[in-house]
Amino acid sequence: RRLFFDTHALVRLLEENGFTTQQSEVIVSALVKIMNTNLDMIYKDMVTKVQQEIALQQVMSHIGGVKKDMIILEKSEFSALRSENEKIKLELQQIKKQVMDEITKVRADNKLNLNLEKTRVKELVSFGYFLPETSKPSHAQQDRALTQTDRKIDTEVADLKTMLETHKLDNIKYLAGSVFTCLTVALGFYRLW
Repeated sequence: RRLFFDTHALVRLLEENGFTTQQSEVIVSALVKIMNTNLDMIYKDMVTKVQQEIALQQVMSHIGGVKKDMIILEKSEFSALRSENEKIKLELQQIKKQVMDEITKVRADNKLNLNLEKTRVKELVSFGYFLPETSKPSHAQQDRALTQTDRKIDTEVADLKTMLETHKLDNIKYLAGSVFTCLTVALGFYRLW
C-alpha cells in the first residue's frame, strides 16, 4: 500500500522537536496503522473499476431486456388495438346495413300504404261516397280528398326523415365514441413509451 507522505521526514521532524528516535518511529508507525485502518474502512465502501464495469454491464443488460419487453408489449397491444378497431368497424358496418335494411323496409311500407290510400280514395271518389246527395263528387271534394292524402303523405315522409336523422345521429355517436376510445388507448401507449 502506498503512503502519500514521507515517514522518514516525519521521524526526523519529531527528533528535531525533542523526541528520541525510538519514540519518533513508534509515533510514525502508529500513524501509519491508523491510516491503514481508516483506508481499509473506506475501501470496504468503495467499488473498484472492474466491479463498476460489471455493475454497469448488468444494468445495461437489464435495460436492454426491459426495452425488448416494451417492444413486444407494444406490438401485442397495438395488434390487440387493431383487432378491436377492426371488430368495431365490422359492428359499425353491420349496424349500417341494418339501418339501410330498416330504411328500405319503411320506404316499401310507406309506398304500399300510399298506394293503398290512393286506391281507396279513387274507389271512394268513383263510388261517390264524398257527396251523399249526388251521384258524382264535385271538383272541390276531390281536391279536399287529394289534400288529405297529400297531408298523410307529408306526415309519413316527415316521420321517415325524423327516423333517418335519429339513426344517423346514433351512428355518428357510436363512431365518435369508438374513435375517441381508440385515440385514448393509443395516447396511453404513447405516454407509456
